[in-house]
Amino acid sequence: MPTIPPNIVVLTGAGISKESGLDTFRDADGIWSQVRLEDVATPEGFRRDPAMVHQFYNARRRRLAQGDIEPNPAHLALARLEREWRGEVLIVTQNIDDLHERAGSDNLIHMHGELLKVRCRQCRKPLVWVGDLDTGHACPDCGRTGSLRPHVVWFGEMPLAMDRINAALRHCGLFVSVGTSGNVYPAAGFVAAVRQAGRAHTIELNLEPSEGASLFHEARYGKASDLVPAFVEEMLSRSGNLTPGPI
Repeated sequence: MPTIPPNIVVLTGAGISKESGLDTFRDADGIWSQVRLEDVATPEGFRRDPAMVHQFYNARRRRLAQGDIEPNPAHLALARLEREWRGEVLIVTQNIDDLHERAGSDNLIHMHGELLKVRCRQCRKPLVWVGDLDTGHACPDCGRTGSLRPHVVWFGEMPLAMDRINAALRHCGLFVSVGTSGNVYPAAGFVAAVRQAGRAHTIELNLEPSEGASLFHEARYGKASDLVPAFVEEMLSRSGNLTPGPI
């Protein structure tokens, strides 16, 4: 009887999108070195100055729409893994861009929200929104003016779909972390949760060791656009007899 390939959970962070030309938040020259996160990434900051918060995210949307921002080989390889792997592949991303979707990924959770969506604080429904947003816009559903906010998880708010993520972590056979610093929770705790469950092999693919590097069974360091396609090729080439373990 052929071995059933394990379900895979892939966590992606800012490092994978940086190679497509998007600024990271935590690098020395990243976004948090240019603005105060308390001003643009907290509910309190939005209450104090919603116009400034809207301007910040409007600039991020415009940057994402520029023609030089495209999925890179790492995004494309993960989409290929999802299509061709005989088990389930779930991508959990901390990124708010749409590069995974553009690459072709479907089984995807944006745990920190999505830049190209807004939600109404009155009716709470997320809505696709690709243009600029300001306090004069009304919710298309309930009609309330000034109630729309970025559909982004701010500091002090609970990440999205945690029940689904935790269930996937408990039942996966392979957990892969790509391009993440390992210092933003709860995502930074995923590898420990997987190790505690005792079911899965864990792999870090990163530019450099993360804060939680010692918790992974295996690690490879370099550019995501090099590491991830090579990893996916290896996985698919031996999927017929794969069991969790070193590749």
